[in-house]
Amino acid sequence: MHTSNPIRSRIIPSKFFSPVSSLPPVGKVTPSAAKPPQVEPITISPPRPDAQVPTDSSDDSIAAAFWDYQSLFVSQRSETTEPIALRVVDGVVPPDFPSGTYFLAGPGMFSDDHGSTVHPLDGHGYLRAFEIDGGGGEVRFMAKYVKTEAHVEEHDEESGTWRFTHRGPFSVLKGGKRFGNTKVMKNVANTSVVKWGGRLLCLWEGGTPYEIESRSLDTVDRFDLIQDKDNDSDSDQSWGGDMWILAAKVLKPILYGVFNMPPKRLLSHYKIDPQRNRLLMVSCNAEDMLLPCSNFTFYEFDKNFKMVQKQEFKIPDHLMIHDWAFTDTHYIVFANRIKLDVIGSMGAVGGLSPMISALSLNPSKTTSPIYLLPRFSDEKSVGSRDWRVPVEAPSQMWLLHVGNAFQVKDVHGNSHIQIYAASCSYQWFNFQKLFGYDWQSGRLDPSIMNVKENESLPHLVQVSINLDSNGNCQKCSVETLNEWKTPSDFPVINPLFSGKKNSCIYAATSSGSRKNLPYFPFDTVVKLNVVTKSSSTWSVGPRTFIGEPIFVSKGIEEDDGYLLVVEYAVSIQRCFLVILNPKRIGEDDALVARLEVPGNFNFPLGFHGFWATNN
Repeated sequence: MHTSNPIRSRIIPSKFFSPVSSLPPVGKVTPSAAKPPQVEPITISPPRPDAQVPTDSSDDSIAAAFWDYQSLFVSQRSETTEPIALRVVDGVVPPDFPSGTYFLAGPGMFSDDHGSTVHPLDGHGYLRAFEIDGGGGEVRFMAKYVKTEAHVEEHDEESGTWRFTHRGPFSVLKGGKRFGNTKVMKNVANTSVVKWGGRLLCLWEGGTPYEIESRSLDTVDRFDLIQDKDNDSDSDQSWGGDMWILAAKVLKPILYGVFNMPPKRLLSHYKIDPQRNRLLMVSCNAEDMLLPCSNFTFYEFDKNFKMVQKQEFKIPDHLMIHDWAFTDTHYIVFANRIKLDVIGSMGAVGGLSPMISALSLNPSKTTSPIYLLPRFSDEKSVGSRDWRVPVEAPSQMWLLHVGNAFQVKDVHGNSHIQIYAASCSYQWFNFQKLFGYDWQSGRLDPSIMNVKENESLPHLVQVSINLDSNGNCQKCSVETLNEWKTPSDFPVINPLFSGKKNSCIYAATSSGSRKNLPYFPFDTVVKLNVVTKSSSTWSVGPRTFIGEPIFVSKGIEEDDGYLLVVEYAVSIQRCFLVILNPKRIGEDDALVARLEVPGNFNFPLGFHGFWATNN
């Protein structure tokens, strides 16, 4: 069971960090502070950039903290040509493990051969696949880059060299074209992956997904699954006035033609409704990034990838959405509110700063608007409530990732909506410092994810909304999930329970055992039971971290299955695939098996994964 371990942050100040290009690895964090994080300074100088990676097991030294943080993002130039059988180093692959493949998306390339480095979010997509044969006790590994249009342009296949030509939304090139460079939307297909309707797709936040051949991991081509043409909304006054209609008309040819942005920006987070056997996706209009109006289009696809439903909503607010939720009757959008930064925009357009610096957070409201959008056109299913009026959650939060949402109705037609998610504070989140990356120097700063005010960091929350029979909100509350206050992210559940009432949530969190890296990178899987209000954990060894856990179901009980998580043993520069028993989290025998990835294929921290069972 988890025991609290309050540790004050003691981190290497950012002034000590060396450029990414001069380090063997590049490190990862998540969103940074809008105000300078309050960290305790240290008096010991960090290791020289050309120093050797510490190989001792101690995790208390400044040198270990420095190198461990950087090591989570190291460019990997190798790809597999054939599947590689992984060696079992602990336990055994269980014979009842469902046969299938765990696909993990994430960036793989951060530095080119001409002096340019890019933000981790702009790193080229590197797809990893673990094919598991439970009956045979074998796991085979493959990894290849997604050959996007940007990848083909920036990578010379014959020489194996890289030259970055695209700025990317979060980066500024140092060794490439900087001024007048309109190659901003660098579709790197690095954020998430899904297999649906016989197709394997890699997604990115601002472009068309790429289809991948699931056995070889070869890139097929872009897959335009929504095929929406630009809709002229001049006659729609929901924009809020003629001024914004005119602004949209001016922006569209610039964004579409000059910056090559797609008219509709497909979000990388999708949902699967197991009850209806549907894939749910959502897009925004390109101009929404710069105007105080958000256009959301929700799509639902059947098992054959046929679009069976499409719903459009225009919300008069300037929003930046990464993840969202659904229930039987609603799409749920948390209003992460943003605004145009005029000064930042001038620098961004001129190539002096990343394009994302054109935007900043808008913390002007003390509450968090939540939009409950009717999923179906049948008015009886949603009542008479105007969906344009948001539910106001009584605290300010920036939503990061959703674990699950569901809706329960009573005999009188009243509804209770429950949402489990990870959120952070507006005061901490900062577009220009995501992952602790400094675009001016190419440096990474772990203090961003280890501030003393840890309540502002990503943490797990429970949002409860009560609606009457007409859909009107009677009450909305936000609580720390199970009183679990340790910084955490990547909440997941048994996917068979998506959209319906569930009891167990799993997430990545920290044991708090490292005085120099107390909160991030994550080193622990936490299991939270929302019925019993209990919490239990499983942690990795010294100088080792984990990514997003994923649940593989094998029965009808909610915790009947296995958890998969990738373990990053940075002290020995190795990656391991770990299989855990969800029912035994918190016990000594939770570990089922650990398999080693060969050292030459040690890969950077992934973002989001998908488990595809063999049919």
